[in-house]
Amino acid sequence: MSWISVDLKEGDAFRPGQVLEGSASWQLDAPPRAVEIRLFWFTSGKGTQDVAVVDALRFETPSQNERQEFRFPLPESPYSFSGPLITLTWAVEAVAEPSGEAGRREFTLSPAGREVALGPEG
Repeated sequence: MSWISVDLKEGDAFRPGQVLEGSASWQLDAPPRAVEIRLFWFTSGKGTQDVAVVDALRFETPSQNERQEFRFPLPESPYSFSGPLITLTWAVEAVAEPSGEAGRREFTLSPAGREVALGPEG
């Protein structure tokens, strides 16, 4: 049975400019051509979903069972937020190619270290 997991070293709340460190581990049924670890944000809620990959690490011809560490400097924005119509979420995702199997870990990015809550006037 295949699986991919992403772990963060220091919790799940970060401030702009901090360095996000962690590891991706996988056990796959077949050798992957590559595994890519992506730092990205996405929106969800009403309207069109936006996705932006901010940084990525690519491991060519990794083994079926492996663990790789990653380190991404975090940008100044956008902040994680949740409002009545839309939410912006940050995540790190490891994706195996060509199977598309993936593991994801979401986290918060904001100056206060917690999601910004937007009210109805927001």
